Amino acid sequence: MSSFFSELLASNLFMFRRAFRSVPRHHVIRSPGNFRNFFSLTESEVQVPVPERDGCVFVDSVFPVLLGKFDLRRYFVAPQKDTLLTNLQKKLSNVKTHDLRILSVEPHPKDGGVFVKFKYKASGAEEPALNVIEESLRQEARMNGGIATWLGPRTPNVWLVKGSPWTEDIIGRSASGILKVSFEGPDVPEETLYRLFRPYGRIEEVIQPTPVPAGMQRFSTIHFNRIHSATVARNVIYGLQVPTSGGPTRLRISYASPIEAHIIRDWITNHPKIFLPILFFLLGTLTYTIFDPIRILMVEAKLLDWFDLKEFKVYKWLRANTLERIYSKSEALPADKQIWKEREDAERAIQAYLSDLPSTVTFVHGPQGSGKSTMIASALESAERKSLVIDCRELSKASSDAQLVAGLAKQTGYWPIFSFLNSLNNLIDLASVGVIGQKAGLSRSVDEQLQQILDTVALALRNVSDKQHKAITKQIKAKERERPTDQLDKKKASQREESLNEKADDPGRKKENEANDIQAVEALPIVVIRNFAGKTAREDLLNGLAQWAAKLAENQIAHVIVISDNRENSKKVAKALQSKPLNFVALYDADETSALAFVQEKLHEADVDVTLSREEKTYVQRLGGRSVDLESLINKVRSGMGVKEAVEDIVNRGVGELRKNAFGDDAEDAKNFPWTRGQAWTLLNLLSRNPEVPYHQILVDYPFKGDESPLRSMEHAELITIATRDGLPTVIRPGKPVYRWVFERLVNDPIFRATQEIEFNNRLVSIAETTIHSCEEELLKLVEIGKNGPSSWLTEDPSSRRSQYLLKKMMESERKLEVLERKNAELKKTLSKLS
Repeated sequence: MSSFFSELLASNLFMFRRAFRSVPRHHVIRSPGNFRNFFSLTESEVQVPVPERDGCVFVDSVFPVLLGKFDLRRYFVAPQKDTLLTNLQKKLSNVKTHDLRILSVEPHPKDGGVFVKFKYKASGAEEPALNVIEESLRQEARMNGGIATWLGPRTPNVWLVKGSPWTEDIIGRSASGILKVSFEGPDVPEETLYRLFRPYGRIEEVIQPTPVPAGMQRFSTIHFNRIHSATVARNVIYGLQVPTSGGPTRLRISYASPIEAHIIRDWITNHPKIFLPILFFLLGTLTYTIFDPIRILMVEAKLLDWFDLKEFKVYKWLRANTLERIYSKSEALPADKQIWKEREDAERAIQAYLSDLPSTVTFVHGPQGSGKSTMIASALESAERKSLVIDCRELSKASSDAQLVAGLAKQTGYWPIFSFLNSLNNLIDLASVGVIGQKAGLSRSVDEQLQQILDTVALALRNVSDKQHKAITKQIKAKERERPTDQLDKKKASQREESLNEKADDPGRKKENEANDIQAVEALPIVVIRNFAGKTAREDLLNGLAQWAAKLAENQIAHVIVISDNRENSKKVAKALQSKPLNFVALYDADETSALAFVQEKLHEADVDVTLSREEKTYVQRLGGRSVDLESLINKVRSGMGVKEAVEDIVNRGVGELRKNAFGDDAEDAKNFPWTRGQAWTLLNLLSRNPEVPYHQILVDYPFKGDESPLRSMEHAELITIATRDGLPTVIRPGKPVYRWVFERLVNDPIFRATQEIEFNNRLVSIAETTIHSCEEELLKLVEIGKNGPSSWLTEDPSSRRSQYLLKKMMESERKLEVLERKNAELKKTLSKLS
């Protein structure tokens, strides 16, 4: 009531001032009629002042709605933020409804909108005026192409803010389509929440409050189908007071995560039998669909020299115009081509194998240092075909399974490889046994890993063969197009072809088939496996390579050449090729004439003027035709040593190596060899006097007694060489030609000879004593038999005949025992004198 009187008083005073100013001053007091006019004004002529009020709207879509802390769009919007706000304020300032006046524009980049605060004049209720202002602002936003936003001119919507907005910028809270509406007061009914939030977008679900611990606010959850709708509702309704039956309730709104915290982790923990198989299946699928094609491509790149700098045209041009002009090439032919006549037959056999489609594997064998690798390299260079080389000796140096797999992958170009994951996979398998009761199947054995690499390389080899075949065919067709032909020649050629095809033999078609075969052969890559079945080679690796080589040859994927120091190492490859025999190519040492010519030629190339005398030639012949020893001799002569001195140095070095490799440093070390010192001494003694010894004669007597395994072991150790004929061993030779002189030098050492013969004789003495004791025991038994058994002068007594044989055998053993003891006594005297 008091407010009503105050407004009335204010209006009366205003009207009184206005009337007073309109009357002349000299009539104000004198004319009482003025007072009558003042009080006679009508109510319509009275102007009541309209008060200003505050309001706020939310303009959406001016900025992008940030979906997380790593949303990069915020950095693209930051430079144009001020420009967008200025344009927005200028645009909305055109609205004059209810004397609208823009106070400020406050950005809320996190939710993609802007709060626009304004003042307006309105009499009566606020809601109708605010609704009119909201609609006017929307119409202004749609006019003249809309409002400038971060995506260009758009028509964003304008929403009247009903609550008290909270413009927070907490990084960890990002917008989502789910709103958590907390109640500061009694619960708000579901119907009321729906009416409040539905104008801002379609609602998928409204979840009623659930019981909460004491002291916490109850809340409802509202799911919008769009994040944009949720952001608008949150900024417009936040802090709104809603009347309820229990009193007013203030709404606190926040974003809820689409997925509850730790729900995925909890589900995985509670369902390992479902999750782990799915995870392993996805990992396996990822490996086969992504990594395997990359690995095949990388193997092809290694075969086709995609990453080889020397194959680039720029490198070839630079080399041809720089280095090759400065350093002239030597025109002399290699000594191997001029002198090493022993390799010609082997090289022709290799070339014949490479000129036909593969049906088997070529096994090249020969003693170490005989030039196998050099011959194969020359054959590959002349063939001008893509090749892949696998060195078993380098792979055998691996100290662990992971290094072995990584070494094979590096030699074949297999990449990427995750060898470190094998240990992790083993741990996962152990953990899965405890969780689900069985292994996960992630860990694989070394054989499986090696097989996977070889299978991938086989696919790459086939792809390379196809690409090379297409390239050769394309080159041939290009050459044919360059040949000038006319219509008459074509007709004659077609008539001639038809006449040839009518014949029974059809030679034209045969030539065409032969040409296709030649193209197919030239397109095949070559796989070379070096040092197969070496001293320290692993059986799993050799078996895998043998199976793989057989598969390549049988399927005509590539020509396969296996190089080894011994023919006996071919058994694994022959076992893999069950239906077809191996193609053996043997390489032996050069003869004395070729060896001398080789040394003279190499010394001449090194500008060493050496004229070999007859004595020096004799010393060179001691090295035989082994290229390793001849190269060592050449290097020593280059360094200033004489030929005789160099050969003696090689022999002396061989003596030290042989003593260690055949007899060991001491008795304990000798026990680690697969042969005895007596067996090694027997062979050395015989080979020092003879260039070769019959194989089966060695096996008859002690110390071998028919046991071939020591001989095979000494052959693998390169102490001896076993020659074969028709696949059967025939004779035994020294492992190197120089070993004959090494054996002789070692046998002629009086101290070493005495110690070895004493040890050997002691073993024979113990055998003779054992024989005598066994004969004595048997004779005593025969005496008892003769006493109890019947005797007749008409028939011969078997016990007496057996006794005579045993006595004779005892006599032989006794005589041998006496001889051996006399020899040992003499050898001991010799040792005492020498020491």
